[in-house]
Amino acid sequence: MQETSKYTVFNIREYLGDGSHGLGEDTLLQVLSEFSCKINPDVERFIKKQSVEFAKKQQSVTYLVFSTEDAELVGYFALTIKPITINAKPFSNTVKRKLSRVSTLNEQDQTYNLAAYLIAQLGKNYNNDANERISGKELLGLAIRQIQQLQYLACGMVIFLEAADEERLLSFYRENGFQQFDTRLTDSSKGEPHELIQLLKLL
Repeated sequence: MQETSKYTVFNIREYLGDGSHGLGEDTLLQVLSEFSCKINPDVERFIKKQSVEFAKKQQSVTYLVFSTEDAELVGYFALTIKPITINAKPFSNTVKRKLSRVSTLNEQDQTYNLAAYLIAQLGKNYNNDANERISGKELLGLAIRQIQQLQYLACGMVIFLEAADEERLLSFYRENGFQQFDTRLTDSSKGEPHELIQLLKLL
């Protein structure tokens, strides 16, 4: 559990512990039912339909962010570790040197192959205007702080995420120290795939 003066961050595994050691999956599902994000249905769908199963299968871990004042659920983020390939060409020599410490360089196409921390989901709760009680920068900062704790235990220095190709979103991530390194087409069973912008930040 991560605590700040304004927010408390719970790993959902604290609900899913065995027997008397967990707060209970039923309690967790009740908490998740209070989350709403009409501006991004995928964010709402993930936390309600996939987050628990993904945690059980070791695919990702979701962290719930509560207001310390009254335990209102204000947002969440989901983290995992995934392999990525990074095109080194757009980056400075300083960044390239840092990447080389934790990756394998493909000399032929100048790409780095490594495992990195992925912020897989990030969303504010719009139920009862809870979204107004935390900024996007604060929520992202809590996710990065959690990754820094993982870094202390297991090393690594690269965070990445994928965002829709919308200037408002991309500007937000750039302002918070992320740089684009590639794009990816989504795999979609519903409609046409769309392009995601991949961005990274070094710790």
